Amino acid sequence: MDMTPPIDSGSAPTNSLAERKDFYDAIASYSMSPLWEVLHALVPQSPSTPCQPGFWKYADVYPYLMQAGQLITAEEAVRRVLILENPALRGQSCITQSLYAGLQVIMPGEIAPSHRHTQSALRFVVEGLGAYTAVDGERTQMKPGDFIITPSWTFHDHGHQGRVDVDKPVVWLDGLDIPMLKFFDAGFSENHAEKSQPVTKPEGMTNYKYGANMLPVRGDAPFGQTSPIFSYPYDRTREALHQLEGHADMDAWDGIKLRYVNPLTGGSPMPTMATFMQRLPAGFAGKPYRQTDGAVFSVVEGHGSVHIERNGQTVRYAFGPKDHFVIPSWHTTQLHSQQGCVLFSFSDRPVHQALGIHREERLS
Repeated sequence: MDMTPPIDSGSAPTNSLAERKDFYDAIASYSMSPLWEVLHALVPQSPSTPCQPGFWKYADVYPYLMQAGQLITAEEAVRRVLILENPALRGQSCITQSLYAGLQVIMPGEIAPSHRHTQSALRFVVEGLGAYTAVDGERTQMKPGDFIITPSWTFHDHGHQGRVDVDKPVVWLDGLDIPMLKFFDAGFSENHAEKSQPVTKPEGMTNYKYGANMLPVRGDAPFGQTSPIFSYPYDRTREALHQLEGHADMDAWDGIKLRYVNPLTGGSPMPTMATFMQRLPAGFAGKPYRQTDGAVFSVVEGHGSVHIERNGQTVRYAFGPKDHFVIPSWHTTQLHSQQGCVLFSFSDRPVHQALGIHREERLS
């Protein structure tokens, strides 16, 4: 017969704090810990992030990019990038807990050598002309406002074909899912045997094949779950935004906001990152919203401001062309622009959606 007395779940514990500590110390030797001490932190009542809003004014950053160009070559650095670190996550090489961002600069005449990695990458061109990105044997010219993809495990290199004494450096925003792959211990890389990969396809071939509102009859997915189009030119995007501004209904939270798509699926261009471009018309005063995906913004044109609030603390950034800022998860955000502006942004939304955990609140 089991003589163990029944447990009275309603009775108050009689043990002391010292007894609990002794118990915790004892189970620690078996690599165990009590859930009840951390449950509220693990399963909070609302999303909680250690990340903070951050803002990088381009006028302040640019001199350091140029100094980096004098201190180290693109070949020596492999990728000459200044990482945009979240102010609350210094030393962790990330702008949110799942995303990496940095500003890369390439000088006239340089080549950033070819390599590949499992991390997906995006390039958003901030300024300059004369540079190219090569992906899987095809080159595309890099122009301000262009959105360019480096699919996972594809060889890619960058070059600047301009003259050292005439042309200016080219700067772009790098966005990668490095922290995500680090979490899964799934990061691999490999260097190409040559500094520049051989060019085997005419420039624009992927756009002709997949970007003309048509697809091959017996199409394939050359980059797996990533869009077969790796270059989305800004001139087409800009025209769409301005046409919609004049004729479409204005969203009270986002203005005119479009998402880039994978033409094979209609989903995000990359399995881990979504990308957007939006136009805030002159006089726009956006309503507040919040979402679980943290987002990184690059200002393409115009001026405006963003108000970001969390737990009663509010920050306001007045932004202009080429500035960058990050809005962490579940921070209430309002966008404003007196003269009108265009904003590029990327986030980890596809992962949230794939896991069924994405949430957004549009507040009044």
